[in-house]
Amino acid sequence: MSETILLPGTRETKATLDVAESDGPDAVVVACPPHPQHRGHRGDERLVAVSDALGEHGIDCLRFDYGAWDEGRGERTDARHAVEWAHERYEHVALFGFSFGGAIALLTAADVGDDVAAVSALAPAGQLVVDGDDALWALDHLDVPVQIVYATRDDTAEWEALVERARSHGYETVELSADHFFVGQAPKVATHVTEFLSHHLD
Repeated sequence: MSETILLPGTRETKATLDVAESDGPDAVVVACPPHPQHRGHRGDERLVAVSDALGEHGIDCLRFDYGAWDEGRGERTDARHAVEWAHERYEHVALFGFSFGGAIALLTAADVGDDVAAVSALAPAGQLVVDGDDALWALDHLDVPVQIVYATRDDTAEWEALVERARSHGYETVELSADHFFVGQAPKVATHVTEFLSHHLD
């Protein structure tokens, strides 16, 4: 079951809450979509695949759209608002994001600290800088379990430095033979992400 949510804040941010078929789920994953100027939205197939897999584990998923484009600043704020909304309603909250959304998820997890239980980033955009911060900065400031899933044929996201930094911190990294969009591999992505997040949301 899914329902449309209007998140708090001034940017008219809409979201879809996918509710798992379980008795009173107490865990939710906030899913950050890819770049909104490149048709990124909450219906992205990778976000939906992860949401479907989470539902099979009894975990809800909040997939949201960003407000009006704001060079990453407003989008980072949108993600914080989504986490705040989730934190008021669930005992356990985690973050997931793809590409631009992967970087936003990492930055947001660093912003909110222990308000999230874990963060998984799929092909996070290493080149995104928001208010002087980037995903490398986030990895240095996180104190929660982190997973980076990356594609060996990805020539869009600058992932090499992120993977190296993640490994230096002892974070989980998952390598897949794919391009940036993981064509035909959404179910495999969903399995890796869900296994990691569900473990830390128990």
